[in-house]
Amino acid sequence: MQTGPNTQQNKGGLYTPEQKKRRDETVWTLIQGILAPLQFVAFAISLAFVLRFMLTGEGYVIATVSILIKTAFLYAIMVTGAIWEKVVFGQYLLAPAFFWEDVVSFVVIALHTLYIWALLSGSVSPDGQMVIALLAYVTYVVNAGQFLWKLRMARLQSEAMA
Repeated sequence: MQTGPNTQQNKGGLYTPEQKKRRDETVWTLIQGILAPLQFVAFAISLAFVLRFMLTGEGYVIATVSILIKTAFLYAIMVTGAIWEKVVFGQYLLAPAFFWEDVVSFVVIALHTLYIWALLSGSVSPDGQMVIALLAYVTYVVNAGQFLWKLRMARLQSEAMA
């Protein structure tokens, strides 16, 4: 069921045959397939460091570095994902098939960027910075779930077409 704007969307599934062909042929699909699990690993490691800091007050520097690494993966996957959407759907962001995933991605990026601002400005305490990071991570988990759901839908569509 389509939940975003309903323009040029394949009524039978996530991709039209032409979009599926472009998706399968572009290198950006492979890049997304590599960056997504790497970002998740960075997230899991960072989450452990952030929680350690929140629980013990120790490890601020390693938690901060881990958040910055996770954020770098997020920015990379957002830029390459926008290119992927342009190749597959003809627009950089908010393609109907991924409208809500992109909207939530904007919230994820905004929270990660807020964290960077808090860190660089020094106007938020270390505890406050970690709270911002945790909020960013909660929205990231929601967003990752959205994309996993779409991946599952795409696989089911491929099986149905075979």
